[in-house]
Amino acid sequence: MSTHPVSVKTALLSVSDKSGLAEFATALTAMGVRLVSTGGTAKTLRDAGLEVTDVSDITGFPEIMDGRVKTLHPKIHGGLLANRDVKSHKQAMEENDIGAIDLVVINLYPFEQTVASGADAADIIENIDIGGPAMVRASAKNHKYVTIVTDPGDYEDVLDHLKQNEGTTSFDLRQKLATKAFNKTASYDAAIQTWFTEQTGVEQKSFVLAGTQKQALRYGENPHQTAGVYINDVTTPSLLTATQLQGKELSYNNINDTDAAFELVSEFSDPTIAIIKHANPCGVATGETLLDCWHRAFACDTVSAFGGIVAANAPITEELAAELGKLFLEVIIAPGIEDAAKATLEKKKNVRVLITNGMPDPKVVRPLVKTVAGGFLVQSRDNEVAGTVIGEKDLTVVTKRQPTDQELQDLLFAEKVAKHVKSNAIIYVKNQATVGIGAGQMSRVDSAKIAAIKASEMEQAAGETASRLKGSAVASDAF
Repeated sequence: MSTHPVSVKTALLSVSDKSGLAEFATALTAMGVRLVSTGGTAKTLRDAGLEVTDVSDITGFPEIMDGRVKTLHPKIHGGLLANRDVKSHKQAMEENDIGAIDLVVINLYPFEQTVASGADAADIIENIDIGGPAMVRASAKNHKYVTIVTDPGDYEDVLDHLKQNEGTTSFDLRQKLATKAFNKTASYDAAIQTWFTEQTGVEQKSFVLAGTQKQALRYGENPHQTAGVYINDVTTPSLLTATQLQGKELSYNNINDTDAAFELVSEFSDPTIAIIKHANPCGVATGETLLDCWHRAFACDTVSAFGGIVAANAPITEELAAELGKLFLEVIIAPGIEDAAKATLEKKKNVRVLITNGMPDPKVVRPLVKTVAGGFLVQSRDNEVAGTVIGEKDLTVVTKRQPTDQELQDLLFAEKVAKHVKSNAIIYVKNQATVGIGAGQMSRVDSAKIAAIKASEMEQAAGETASRLKGSAVASDAF
């Protein structure tokens, strides 16, 4: 393939996100580039005092059907797809009065943002771009000759490149931008497929997973592994949509553990604290206040909590912040924070504080994906919640003695926590707080022993004479 530079003489601009557009187009005009555009984009350029040729003037056909059809025309796609080194292509361009298009600037209808806004189905469907992706794919396919720009963040670099190369683009730049363009259309189609599947419930014969890189991480689970974090849902409150108030950037392990912590506390409506270490809880408690929750969750395992992740399902108070500040923690995540609490935690500059401005709905179904050699496994999220009344949702008692109300509530609490503990899992709970956790053992008996040993060690450390496990409820994730 030829890798020669291509002079940019004609640019086609059709964008939904118009940030930086006028400045970019003004600079192109100053370089002698002819501007071709459509609808609202053309108006924006004219309002900036720029001379613009309408696509309809090139095609000889008006924009119709409320703009659904405007660029789907041979005079546009011929200008994008022609192989300019092939004689028959050049001849077809001459015979059909098709002009070459050298630079294409497109960003697509805001489908994902429209879904996130809570719009109705009609508006969402109207924001499925057709002409945009077609032009992006055509331009990217023909990147031997065409420069495709899909991200306003690339405007400055493209202009600098044009200035430094006498109005031409290099093959390396065109190839790089084409790669970004195909990433964009793949992610866009994946978002549409996901929405349609959610609406219709039709079984996915092809599973598409796509996301936009939020951050390139310094390394993965181990220092020799590369890693990045990607986002594909901007609507759900999560650590990926959270505002980080302080602390250095999150690591791969931080993200994994923080997500586990926040998912756990989202199971509960009453104030709840979870302390996570290596993706497993080492203390969880529900209570009237977050401060009470913290003391009882921390008491479950004061050793493992060091360097852990703390998640809350209610705003961080000043009193809680003061207690959290006494312990070395990696991350604190919550839906909100009081101003006084923020000031208190600012003194602990190394702890990352994430505020999500909301809680995810634990009942929402979403896919969980795990790679295997040659493919991947996909399953729905475990969002089943047992009933709170005997006989509801298969909640039956198989012993002669019925549980007390407190025992039943502790059993349900323990079962929710068990969902978030690596199997084999054994959870001891008393008064809505974990008192012993055994996780990830090959034998469930060993998990039970570890939970009991941990409880005993914490008793001794606290100078308690009574057994914490006596009178507790126990949950297991299997028999």
